[in-house]
Amino acid sequence: MSSSNYVIPTQYRYLRACMVCSIVQPQQKFIKEGCPNWLIALWQPTQSWVSKWQRIDGFVRGMYAVKVSGNLPEEVIIQLEDADVYYQPRDGSDTYTRE
Repeated sequence: MSSSNYVIPTQYRYLRACMVCSIVQPQQKFIKEGCPNWLIALWQPTQSWVSKWQRIDGFVRGMYAVKVSGNLPEEVIIQLEDADVYYQPRDGSDTYTRE
């Protein structure tokens, strides 16, 4: 069953953890299918450890991507900063730094 995340005990040597969500699965499965967890269903933002870990604990209930591709244009980020809105990149980088 290819969609199962069950790991046979003899496979422990070949396990890898996702650097985004921390799910552990066999290395070959990561290579073939990638990470299965690309969405967060947020129901109780202030009580969820996942929302705190993803820095979305102040957001409203809803579905959120764990990771996105690309960045906002710098002029949009400047406008957000001028409006006192903190921009947290979701492309895997830690923080945005103005050049």
